[in-house]
Amino acid sequence: MTNPNAIEEALSWLEGQPQIDSLRTAVCDLNGILRGKRISSGQARKALEGGMRMPFSLVGLDIWGEDIENDEQVFGNGDADAICQWTGRAIAPMSWTARPTALLPVWLAHDEATPYLADPRRALAAILARYARLGLTPVVATELEFYLVDPGSRRPVGPISPITGQNLATDAALSIDEIDAFEAFISDVYASCAEQRIPVDTAISENGVGQFEINLNHVPDALQAADDAVLFKRTVRGIARKHGFAATFMAKPYGDRAGSGLHLHFSLLDRDGRNVFDNGRDDGSQTMRHAVGGLLAAMPESALVFAPHFNSFRRLRPNSYAPTVAAWGYENRMVAIRIPGGSPKARRIEHRVAGADANPYLVMAAVLGAALIGIEREMDAGDPAASGTAAQDRRKLPCDWASAIAHFEEGALMSEIFATELRHSLIACKQQEMNTFARHVSDFEIDVYRDTV
Repeated sequence: MTNPNAIEEALSWLEGQPQIDSLRTAVCDLNGILRGKRISSGQARKALEGGMRMPFSLVGLDIWGEDIENDEQVFGNGDADAICQWTGRAIAPMSWTARPTALLPVWLAHDEATPYLADPRRALAAILARYARLGLTPVVATELEFYLVDPGSRRPVGPISPITGQNLATDAALSIDEIDAFEAFISDVYASCAEQRIPVDTAISENGVGQFEINLNHVPDALQAADDAVLFKRTVRGIARKHGFAATFMAKPYGDRAGSGLHLHFSLLDRDGRNVFDNGRDDGSQTMRHAVGGLLAAMPESALVFAPHFNSFRRLRPNSYAPTVAAWGYENRMVAIRIPGGSPKARRIEHRVAGADANPYLVMAAVLGAALIGIEREMDAGDPAASGTAAQDRRKLPCDWASAIAHFEEGALMSEIFATELRHSLIACKQQEMNTFARHVSDFEIDVYRDTV
């Protein structure tokens, strides 16, 4: 039940924004896409108090927004409506639309107000409830990479530099000049994030042409961290359009350039606020190693969460800073699980598998869920990979979409992390998307095979 005081505070804030005459009321689907309704500001109280309804099936649509064939939520119950409950996240102003508006985030529940567990945000909340019962609080941060591209080109092309007027054509890793050239865009992103209470940290020019990374600060609330990541992606795309660019979080928009990742950093605090990964030394606690053991054990079967799309698997290639095997190491960016250096008090785990195209709620649920299983069962992490090596002798991750779907469907640990209805919905969604891709033959295939075989 949402705190009535919080509702009044939200309405009071909205009354102080007379320029906002409409809202977007939205839920996040399995693909990380926000779906919902445009409502007038006068309907805000109704939405905040749970008086709005949208179909259960909304969170299970495929990437094109199509119903899943034979979906029980559509064809089994007449496409029934769910209750849209306000998540409690502050209404988020959006300054990049034609008229000022704001996002009111909701999640789905049954008529008796019980959570609808196929909602991705509910999946993460269920994992956090398990941590709470153990007196543990995850502290989470994300690193998100994205590309700016020229919106006038159908295939990705570097954006036009505001300084030179020419399309970017070369990589510029950690280039201060490139940060300076796109300062107006970056500053607007930071300003919009501040309005939405998204805790942005550093920004860098990354390895690809027109690629950037902006980090979000650690917060002791994984639901907030996931909300932040979803809102951040929408903000970047919106501000990019405002500046005449397009922004993409595709995992691999260029076949011959760096992919874009969603790296997740986390530690765990006990009831006294102590980091349970800290043992006062550089190697970290046994609890941390058990968490790593759980992450490694679950990695092959959770690959679908980290690489959910056809394009995702173009990123997961050897010697690409994107992992292909379930391995871990200290200060090693060649492996899936990295333990960063620094003060023991800040000891944490960096999970490097997910692409920027993944759903932040599902990524955090899969990572934190697997770590919790590892801690509860005292799973062995094995030996860390030597710094600078990729540990190719370890268990390989699924290398294609079909294998990832099969691993997820058969995964025993996934059944402990995700509710049955979410697993069935995600599998059906991805199978339908895969079948659609299989029916399309690329120009490259025609060029190679038409006259040669």
